[in-house]
Amino acid sequence: MSQPDVHEPFHLTAEQVEAGMESVRQSPRDSGALDLIVIRPARDERLVLPLVEVDLEHGLSGDSWESRGSRMTEDGRAHPGDQVTVMNSRFARLVAATQDRVPLAGDQLYVDLDLSVHNLPTGTRLEFDEVAVEVTDVPHTGCEKFRMRFGMPALRATNTPEGRDLRLRGINATVVRGGMLRQGEVARVSRP
Repeated sequence: MSQPDVHEPFHLTAEQVEAGMESVRQSPRDSGALDLIVIRPARDERLVLPLVEVDLEHGLSGDSWESRGSRMTEDGRAHPGDQVTVMNSRFARLVAATQDRVPLAGDQLYVDLDLSVHNLPTGTRLEFDEVAVEVTDVPHTGCEKFRMRFGMPALRATNTPEGRDLRLRGINATVVRGGMLRQGEVARVSRP
């Protein structure tokens, strides 16, 4: 995949974001398709893959999660609670405006699934054919890059009470069962 222009000037208005939210609110609750797999080989690089190997210790093969480290750990090592980032694919497509810009959100897995706090509490597992990830309590919030890429109305939507409840910016998860993960697989919700 060629790298989308990070400085794409088109952003949705607040009214356009709100108009698209009804579809996001109707995301499936118990199972949904894995629409996109993206790894981040280096800062600001995205690579869309049809399949990826997922490892218990190292996360998604080829992704920079481990080498980037974390400010949340005392020694600066990667935090296991944000090993895998998951975003609602309906919201990602909405704010990206075009499919080729979705990977700019910076998440790894884009699923057609209700990621809300009520639907996927901490400890909930997303079970794929071989792979399983578990939702952690590590917050996943919008950032300056998200605003630059998708606009202030998109960032504001993630930070409203409803946006936080729906986890529009996504969730963090950790790998609990490794294996091969393929685009199009179904994520089945297994609640604690």
